[in-house]
Amino acid sequence: MRHLATLLVPFALLSAPVYAKTCQPKWVAGWASSQFLPTGDQVLAPATLADKTLRQIVRSTIAGDRVRVRFSNLASTKPLIIAGASIAHATNPASATIDPGTLISLRFDGKPDVIIPAGADYLSDPVALPVQALASLAISIRYQGDPAPTAHPGSRATSWYLPGDHLTDTAMAGAASFDHWFHLSAIEVERCTPAKLVVALGDSITDGRGATTNGNDRWTDILAGRLQADAKRRNTAVINQGIGGNRLLNDGLGPNALARLDRDVLAQPGVTHLILLEGINDLGTLTRDAPASAAAHQAHVARIIGAYRQIIARARGRGIKVIGATILPFTGNDYYHPDAQNEADRQAVNAWIRARGNFDGVIDFDAATRDPAHPDRLLPAYDVGDALHPSPQGYRAMGEAIPLSLFD
Repeated sequence: MRHLATLLVPFALLSAPVYAKTCQPKWVAGWASSQFLPTGDQVLAPATLADKTLRQIVRSTIAGDRVRVRFSNLASTKPLIIAGASIAHATNPASATIDPGTLISLRFDGKPDVIIPAGADYLSDPVALPVQALASLAISIRYQGDPAPTAHPGSRATSWYLPGDHLTDTAMAGAASFDHWFHLSAIEVERCTPAKLVVALGDSITDGRGATTNGNDRWTDILAGRLQADAKRRNTAVINQGIGGNRLLNDGLGPNALARLDRDVLAQPGVTHLILLEGINDLGTLTRDAPASAAAHQAHVARIIGAYRQIIARARGRGIKVIGATILPFTGNDYYHPDAQNEADRQAVNAWIRARGNFDGVIDFDAATRDPAHPDRLLPAYDVGDALHPSPQGYRAMGEAIPLSLFD
């Protein structure tokens, strides 16, 4: 019997059923933009997009097997009527030309059109469109009527528009253009391999003021490229939720960071990490129009740090690792004309960011971009020319200064 049992063991193993591994795909944001109400010279002339087709080019920072598009009517008080939409691979980030073999019409609950309520976002139905990391996608929207503006003006990317229905046009020949995104808040990709998502929340320095139009050379782009070049870390996506002029404590161009945290960060599918680079506009506006007392400076710094604490607490409550980024130098800027007290405020805020235990990790953008001979100023090679915003070279230095181990 002992001999028979020995013979039966391998037979039992061979005859046991073999179950194939099943895929449990999950969605993760591969690209995003913070949408808000444009103002001033960012507002389009009436009827600019009325009954037209708008084609916008974006870049996914992670690969996936299926995609869905998030459209936004966030800033409007009336419904947004989309008569049709399509998606395709773009042949060039600086062109409206698409690969016709990849063109897919988007659907909304199975229909080609949708009415998005005022203040709402709306996801398209998923489509089977394999996407490679850092690949450019073209999303075309056919408007019915004149859409109310919900936009991301600082796109650093060109969009094209033509009257009528051009959802399937390969090149949109003769199209007019502008460098803004409208009604487009995210591209989400579905994948079986687990993914991480890094959300960068910030102002114009995150949005990329001074970066190359259609060049994808913001500091977040540099970070995404480094992650994709690392075989151990290419399962990490990066989305840019910067808004030019954004502040922690008050609305500027777009709502303040605390007000938009839930929508732009916490609600993003797959978010695991937050990089927070906010505060330079708060520091500058305190004294832009008139001097402030020493007590006012002290109270202002305390409120900035209080806002950081709020963001950290709310993000950690969702299991998100929060990484603080130090504020860059801005002495010499003609808009804010900071003095020694503004610089002291910046140093105080940066000291809090660097202090162990406040954030879950730190990126020292101050150290990466300052002039060693004049630490209150940007290194000249990294200054786009206004003593506030980095040049493309400066953005590269920022992106390369980020320890990738922060995302492990």
